[in-house]
Amino acid sequence: MTNTDDEVEFARSLDSLLPGIAARADEAVELRKIPSETIKELREAGLMKALQPKRYGGLELDPIVLYRAAARIGEVCPSTAWVFGILGVHPWQLALFPDETQAEIWGDDDSVLVASTYAPVGRVTRDEGGFRLSGQWPWSSGTDHCDWVMLGGVDLTDPAQPDMRTFLLPRKDYEIVDTWHSVGLQGTGTNDILVRDAFIPNARTLSFADMSRCDCPGNAFNSNPVYRLPFASVFATAIAAASLGIARGALGCFREVLSKRIKIAYGEAAREDPHGQLRLAQTTSILDAGWLQLERNIVELTEAVRAGEPADLLLRARLRHDQAYAVRRAVEAIDGCFDASGGAALRQTHPLQRFWRDLHGARHHAINDYEKAAEMYGQLLLGIDVGVQPML
Repeated sequence: MTNTDDEVEFARSLDSLLPGIAARADEAVELRKIPSETIKELREAGLMKALQPKRYGGLELDPIVLYRAAARIGEVCPSTAWVFGILGVHPWQLALFPDETQAEIWGDDDSVLVASTYAPVGRVTRDEGGFRLSGQWPWSSGTDHCDWVMLGGVDLTDPAQPDMRTFLLPRKDYEIVDTWHSVGLQGTGTNDILVRDAFIPNARTLSFADMSRCDCPGNAFNSNPVYRLPFASVFATAIAAASLGIARGALGCFREVLSKRIKIAYGEAAREDPHGQLRLAQTTSILDAGWLQLERNIVELTEAVRAGEPADLLLRARLRHDQAYAVRRAVEAIDGCFDASGGAALRQTHPLQRFWRDLHGARHHAINDYEKAAEMYGQLLLGIDVGVQPML
């Protein structure tokens, strides 16, 4: 893939921000959210607009650019990578909403940030011209820095055909509940969203079925083929990219440990231990393989859509399977590296322990549920019709 001028400038901007993001990694953990300075720098550099339509001040880049950036950030600050990847996908999803909604969001400020939590846990009822929502939604990463939120919910107007939807709410219509006390991804500020009987007009809601069919109202206004990718593929790859970047950061720490550690009990330098050398080589290869699959799958899917082809279900299932499998193998490999790093790695201040905890935190996201992804892929490989799946 040939890099455009915008992509080259994007990469340069990211390079300039990485040292500061790394320096504030400890602060993110202490605050339990991304430092405001980091968010300010990402916004001012335009990095949060990678997938935002050009007609609303965005860069409209190929999705792989966002994923590479999330992985690179993950090598220096896992929490920032997590929030960057998730919030970075939201402009792409907003581009699928009706144009009046896009204008409402970006008309006055095209750098506004939007959070999300898609867990369909709230109460949804029909009302004239829209819906009413009530409930408390967990898992909204980076939400303290956002002015809007997208919430998942199920419209049960027709019980025979439940409709999973995204509902878009402004900050005045919800409260952020400080609940994020975690052992991993501590700096992501993944708090709860509390809604008390808010009205959401029809124009601010979007069906997951339409996103799965790649046929949404915004397609009439944003003609770039990237907006005809399936939601699950775009969002899942952001989660996987951040996760693999975190694993790379852990691997870098392990390599540093091997380079400097003296195994006092055995009177030898860790770098001379053939078992450590083998573990380093294998883990490096495992992470390389996972990333190569990630790039292959999303690039093939994007190229197919650019060529006017439908987003093939089997390819989408392969993407979902391979990303979940890559994260699973990365966790297993980094667990081995952590076990081989000695007692010093048990200290909370040790950088390897943080990457290790954060990688396990990333593994707990529903997107990284390997068994479910493998089941869908196996069924499609056997020609079994899986129907419309919100996460496929």
